[in-house]
Amino acid sequence: MRSDGVRSLVVGVADMAVFREPGAKIVTHALGSCIGVTVFDPTTNVGGMLHFMLPDSKINANKANGNPAMFADTGVPTLFRSAYELGATKENLIVCAAGGAEVLADGGHFKIGSRNRTVLRKIFWKNNILLSADDTGGNSSRTLTLSLADGTVTVKAKGKEEVLWSI
Repeated sequence: MRSDGVRSLVVGVADMAVFREPGAKIVTHALGSCIGVTVFDPTTNVGGMLHFMLPDSKINANKANGNPAMFADTGVPTLFRSAYELGATKENLIVCAAGGAEVLADGGHFKIGSRNRTVLRKIFWKNNILLSADDTGGNSSRTLTLSLADGTVTVKAKGKEEVLWSI
């Protein structure tokens, strides 16, 4: 609980949270090559956030079974299912994403940020989901925040915070 009475929940790396609590905020830090995905249903105030690290769970099925939030292909469906279980509907969801930067000094060999962005877009395309807003790519780490009071999504990068989506 913050000093202003607003409950703030931090989502860690390879983590996810979904709940319905008007006024609460969900935040995740250190979105470098990782991607943060937010979902918000304004009719039910159900909101959630996923912070996934890697695009494809096939590299380690055991880890994916133990922690689906680690991978895009297992984490994104889990995020949406969890939101639906709390009353959100696909038609009402506002979906945003941030991260997917190329921050590793690997000479562009692995391109994890790019691969994460590509897989996320494929998942959304296959499931007929449109991003309401995104701040992905580049080479800067980001902090992503979702307010369950009104669905406002903010992104902070290089010390500057901007509204990514708002009603």
